[in-house]
Amino acid sequence: MNRLAFAAIIALLPAVAIAQPAEITINDPKAAPESITMAPGGALIMGSAGLPFIFRAAQGATVAEKFIDVTNDGGGTFLGVLADAGSNTLWACQITAVPGTTQRRTFLRGFDLGSGAAKFRWALPGDANTCNDFTVGADKALYITDTANGRIYRLKPGAADAELLIENRTLIGVDGITFLDGVLYVNTVTTNNLYRIPLDSSGKAGAPIDIWMDQPVSAPDGMRAAGGKMFMTENRVGKVDLVTIAGDKAHITVLKEGLGTPTAVEPVGDTLWIGERANNRAVAIPIPK
Repeated sequence: MNRLAFAAIIALLPAVAIAQPAEITINDPKAAPESITMAPGGALIMGSAGLPFIFRAAQGATVAEKFIDVTNDGGGTFLGVLADAGSNTLWACQITAVPGTTQRRTFLRGFDLGSGAAKFRWALPGDANTCNDFTVGADKALYITDTANGRIYRLKPGAADAELLIENRTLIGVDGITFLDGVLYVNTVTTNNLYRIPLDSSGKAGAPIDIWMDQPVSAPDGMRAAGGKMFMTENRVGKVDLVTIAGDKAHITVLKEGLGTPTAVEPVGDTLWIGERANNRAVAIPIPK
């Protein structure tokens, strides 16, 4: 093989490597990871919708191990997880059953990002609720969705309790939540909608504004933004999308199909991590330039 041919092959190698998705699995088939997040240092953290555990895979590991166990701390399972480097906190939504009923009570939990030690607990108001997901705003506050009640709460830095930001019937089923370029967006997993939540200079929320998507989506779920781009999963049809917003309209670009109930997404640098609840894993694909 001559040098030119060899150089041509070497030049192709990075592209081939990037095209092969990374994969992190959980070695417990009951885990059903509902949400994922990347901690500082590259550890991938996954909540479990099937067990009272949160799992963590150290940077470079291919298997996530048990990190947090709440068997003797309320039990239940977990929905959203979010690494908040600014406060060194792993936020999580702990779901518990109400004895003798089909209702669920949920708690916003905070754990030390390094050790996993518990350090915060707040019970969402009401007899039944569903703490689902969250995002951190430029104000360093945590914004939390309550899927069952169409509510969004805001936990300000240092506060012991969250405040109600908005409650609106159009938000019944609210699930994914993220800030894109300083603007707050949410989706509704049951009604397949995307909304902008306007916030005035004092932080007060206005009525949700419907964002028209140029193609139907089915059960939009995890939604996060980074680098000026927003990503969203469609858990019912196994898709993950790039969402490009212009005014009150959004263009949907499908990035990957054939996923096993994708409920979570996490952009990190030039990589997009996708949580597959049905396949008990997280996979990574390159973010399009």
